[in-house]
Amino acid sequence: MTSESDMQENQSFEETKADTAFQNPLQEGFRSLKEVDPCIVVIFGATGDLTSRKLFPALYNLMREGQLPAHFACVGFARRKKSNEEFRQEMHEGVNQFSRTKPVEESLWNTFKDQIYYHISEFDDDDGYDRLRKLLEELDKKLGTKGNRIYYLSTQPSFFPSIIEKLSKHKLIYNKEIKDKWSRVIIEKPFGHDLHSAIDLQKFVLNHLAENQIYRIDHYLGKETVQNLLVFRFGNSIFEALWNNRYIDHVQITVGEEIGIGTRGAFFEEAGILRDIVQNHMMQLLTLVAMEPPSMLTADSIRDEKVKVLHALRPINLNEFSKYVVRGQYGPGFVNGEKVKGYREEEKVDPQSSIETYVALEMFIDNWRWAGVPFYLRAGKRLPKRATEIAIFFNEVPGILFSQISKQKDENVLVIRIQPDEGISLKINCKVPGPSSPIQPVKMDFRYGSYFGLTPPEAYERLICDCMLGDGTLFARGDEVIGSWRYMTPILERWQESKPSDFPNYASGTWGPKAADEMIEKSGRSWRLI
Repeated sequence: MTSESDMQENQSFEETKADTAFQNPLQEGFRSLKEVDPCIVVIFGATGDLTSRKLFPALYNLMREGQLPAHFACVGFARRKKSNEEFRQEMHEGVNQFSRTKPVEESLWNTFKDQIYYHISEFDDDDGYDRLRKLLEELDKKLGTKGNRIYYLSTQPSFFPSIIEKLSKHKLIYNKEIKDKWSRVIIEKPFGHDLHSAIDLQKFVLNHLAENQIYRIDHYLGKETVQNLLVFRFGNSIFEALWNNRYIDHVQITVGEEIGIGTRGAFFEEAGILRDIVQNHMMQLLTLVAMEPPSMLTADSIRDEKVKVLHALRPINLNEFSKYVVRGQYGPGFVNGEKVKGYREEEKVDPQSSIETYVALEMFIDNWRWAGVPFYLRAGKRLPKRATEIAIFFNEVPGILFSQISKQKDENVLVIRIQPDEGISLKINCKVPGPSSPIQPVKMDFRYGSYFGLTPPEAYERLICDCMLGDGTLFARGDEVIGSWRYMTPILERWQESKPSDFPNYASGTWGPKAADEMIEKSGRSWRLI
């Protein structure tokens, strides 16, 4: 039965859903014809690591490739005291270290740096927002930015409501009815901590912004391989015709990292890998793999189909919880031949912590296309290697034809590699030359870097540029986020009620706890070796 709050929530999303006229940014021909409006980007939390490692390298490369508007400025908003020149020098060092194009071209930087400013204020200080408004108005006159604004919230999530409220109070964000200028807000993950907090945050934000002004960023959606997933599916009839439960046995989505949590102990103790990776990144990949063809190539048509997938997810059966959900935490071990410590020994981590660093899920989508096809998701820290991929396992062929030739025939597997070595591979069975005619699997492999001969743009470049264009296709819509939290929150609540008794339950440098292998092996399947 649909509750009153759910009805209000759905009504709210329908009323605020953007009805944009922009073409899907995957269609580069359409996208390149659009001219980026003059604007100012204001980065809240500008002294944080994300700004120097990702945001300014992205802005620099957009400028370098002529994708920034001619009339542009960037203002860093943070609490630490420093001058414009100090901030510019720090960003220069960040770009020089982290940009995909190195070293910095000093002639370009000398032009770019004059568009960079720094503003000192607490996030809840009214006077600071008054001074910000005056600064932005001065820059409009000086640089011709015409009042257009992007506010990038690169802060702790607890500051999101305060910043948005202050921006609205001081008239730094505009009503959606204003036609001659615009304001947009980019919000970093996580959007909420569970279902209830996400709904509360969504309602709060919609009191100050229209849905089409909100850009919930997930950098995975800016990766070239992820963008190509829709083109691969819907632009190649040979695959789309097979993309259903008649031909596909199961799907595996893996996000593995060699690294531990490093200096992020305090954050990870609040989040865990289900919130940090699975609820956002992996659910986005799942919806892109499983969605139906959109009726048209607009942002909302594509996102409508992604939301339908989330609505079709079969809820976890709490009476058989352990059959479908496995959590783990890494202990000491060896990664790349080096001894590493366990999670509970990391900086700012509780020595008795029950926070998960590994999750494996078996999920089902109850619709006509995917009925009966299991989707296996796994994400973990301190695994043997860094890898993000989607593996589509096709049904086996009847064995009667080749039973006398070869007793071992591999499944056909289509693998879409997100990172590293972005590309696509297809494993097929072939006959080995010679009279004995054994069958052997071979791999057809396509790699973006070697084929196109250039470094793909960083995800943040694409996403910031799309926000400037006003295209939300590669950003999560509110009902997407809520739908994902609706599935994940019962898992979090069950974990909260029942603390693990076996942590740590996998050694660093291994592929996770034994229970994860048992979960997939109960159906006669196994995790793909990466």
